[in-house]
Amino acid sequence: MTTSASGHDLTPLTDAEKQQRAARLTDEERRILLNQGTEPPFCGGLLDNKEAGTYACKLCHLPLFRSDDKFESGTGWPSFFRPADPDHVRELQDASHGMVRTEIRCARCDGHLGHVFPDGPPPTGQRYCLNSASLVFQPD
Repeated sequence: MTTSASGHDLTPLTDAEKQQRAARLTDEERRILLNQGTEPPFCGGLLDNKEAGTYACKLCHLPLFRSDDKFESGTGWPSFFRPADPDHVRELQDASHGMVRTEIRCARCDGHLGHVFPDGPPPTGQRYCLNSASLVFQPD
């Protein structure tokens, strides 16, 4: 078993586990998480969430971001300046749509979360821009 610095299991899901979990998602959630889709701006259900808690992967429930690290970016998607545990988020180069960006995926199930940009606030200067459909909120 592979464990993150914060003690969470990072063992990848088997294909069967992934398909079983994906069957519980909506078509839109599957499109975004499994096929690198993007929800339209200003429509995600977690954009305006102000509650204290953790934002976890919708597919495998790995904790990804904390409410303490969320900020108003004005972009239309939930934005954070750092992940809850850097081991929980993988970064890949994304050259789709005529631009080069850094895609972020769940380190456990490889679900597409969104992108990270170098225009966030201190202390990291990063803006992790996420699809609400990729996340489930777990209140404290």
